[in-house]
Amino acid sequence: MKVCIIGCGAIGSLFGAHLARLDDVEVWAYDPNQAHVDAINQNGLRLTGLSDFAAPVRARSNPKEIPECDFGIIAAKTLHTRPAIEATAHIFRDGAVCSVQNGVGNEEILAEYVPRVIMGTTFPAGHIVAPGVVNQDTGGKTWIGPFAPRPATMAEVERLADAINRGGMTCLPMEDARGALWTKLIFNSASNAMGALTRLPHGIACEQVWPVMHGLAQEGIAVAEALGVTLDGDPVALLEYGKQVAYRHKPSMLQDVLAQRATEIDALNGGIARIGKEIGVPTPLNDAMAVMIKGLEFSWTLKD
Repeated sequence: MKVCIIGCGAIGSLFGAHLARLDDVEVWAYDPNQAHVDAINQNGLRLTGLSDFAAPVRARSNPKEIPECDFGIIAAKTLHTRPAIEATAHIFRDGAVCSVQNGVGNEEILAEYVPRVIMGTTFPAGHIVAPGVVNQDTGGKTWIGPFAPRPATMAEVERLADAINRGGMTCLPMEDARGALWTKLIFNSASNAMGALTRLPHGIACEQVWPVMHGLAQEGIAVAEALGVTLDGDPVALLEYGKQVAYRHKPSMLQDVLAQRATEIDALNGGIARIGKEIGVPTPLNDAMAVMIKGLEFSWTLKD
């Protein structure tokens, strides 16, 4: 089996390194960060923290140097989904691409470029320590299933899940992965947005701004229910659980804000607000979060 990781940042590296431990899986990675690519090719892709090992990954910054693969796992930031799959679509002429990204709207974009799409949701988290080195901060499960408008077969879903499991992660193949996706989307809409605005790690944010986090989650739950999506878990309970196991974890949007990078707000709170408006479910808190984060991003363009 050949697998290509599209966007070998923190999350992509977790999947790439674990899969590369298997003798029957050849792992390639596409990432535009040349220093990161060079370090991976020279020293292997190294994980620290919750995992501690290095694995051989064939990394490239030029996607034309990557052969056709059976599977893709796209972990690029949501705002880079389209350019990332445009650059790599030729690799999956007869393959299936699985999104393990945050938010909503990624699979629809993938379906424009590749023949078969897998919807995915993942909870493990990490951060890049140095080129070629990623610290795994937390563990957790991954859920994957066919994306209905352009679905991969269940056989493909199960084959990819089996490889991920044998590599040392936990992956559940499902006929319908929407419940898992929306559960994490709602969790992220509360944790990421409030972390980004307050600069607080997840657990401390839960202590300081819980009423707003709880309200954001309730709006997302209402939208999911109106869509007929059965959630895989209770997002509010997950927020509370995260306080215990990831007390000082900085959500990805907080990491982006601290580095003054564009965030994934459009696919998280913005996505919930957009869908809520389309189906007639009010989401005033998510609307406000999306506008405020956009304003924060704009502030970085101002000169003193």
